[in-house]
Amino acid sequence: MSKKMDRRQRLKYHIRKKVSGTAERARLSVFRSNTTIYAQVIDDERGVTVASASSKELGEGARLNTNTSAAAEVGKKLAERAKEAGVTKVVFDRNGYLYHGKVKALADGAREGGLQF
Repeated sequence: MSKKMDRRQRLKYHIRKKVSGTAERARLSVFRSNTTIYAQVIDDERGVTVASASSKELGEGARLNTNTSAAAEVGKKLAERAKEAGVTKVVFDRNGYLYHGKVKALADGAREGGLQF
């Protein structure tokens, strides 16, 4: 692996030692690829994904241009689906990424959509 990936893995392990999702307060996990941003709300006690969303669902233009506005839309869509499933409080798992740019935009979009964290 590259030096950058090794650093992210180390950060990810440190975050996951402290952050865990429960039925009352699920975990919102973020993953970024070069073309898409993904987010899931996970109940770790049951090992179940409660809700998920990605920029692939937004259409061809948004998926190819994974910018902060697309990430914010993914956050809003995820919040909507999580509320339908009965989840309003989450704990944020940035998955080793810096809380900046697309990750921050997704978090802000989820807050706008009604998730509390």
